[in-house]
Amino acid sequence: MDNTDYLLLRELQNGLPLVREPFKEIAQKLAFTEPEVLERVRALQAAGVIRKFRARIDQRRVGITANALVAWSVPQDLKKSAPRILASASGVTHCYERRPVPGIWDYTLYTVHHGHSREIVVQEVSSIARSAGLADYIVLFSTEEFKRSPAVRIGNSTEVLP
Repeated sequence: MDNTDYLLLRELQNGLPLVREPFKEIAQKLAFTEPEVLERVRALQAAGVIRKFRARIDQRRVGITANALVAWSVPQDLKKSAPRILASASGVTHCYERRPVPGIWDYTLYTVHHGHSREIVVQEVSSIARSAGLADYIVLFSTEEFKRSPAVRIGNSTEVLP
């Protein structure tokens, strides 16, 4: 990668312009030709730096204002079944496992939920808990959204471009 690639990635982080020829507009903004931009984008995709292009929805603008991280304490006898049940629940957008801090923070499984209200999210989590047979969990609602800066993978490291 060279400085031109970094410049292009910084521009792509802002999202594609909603015009008929977005790469042409990006090229004009960066003083390149559209074929140059497309060639570099393809090379960055082939190298795995750009994995995919996708839409990112502004949740608050579509009414999703209740966002929660749920921390679950999973008994040994449910270690295999609970993660599958949680990960497959329709309201779960992320599901991952972390090591506990014994005696301080005994939660090992985490899910992320989004909804139109806190009440809806709490009801959904309660229903999922019953389905999974889990009784020990805590729902942590976010109170403020900070700027999201997409990470750019370069080789084995990840950088956040300003």
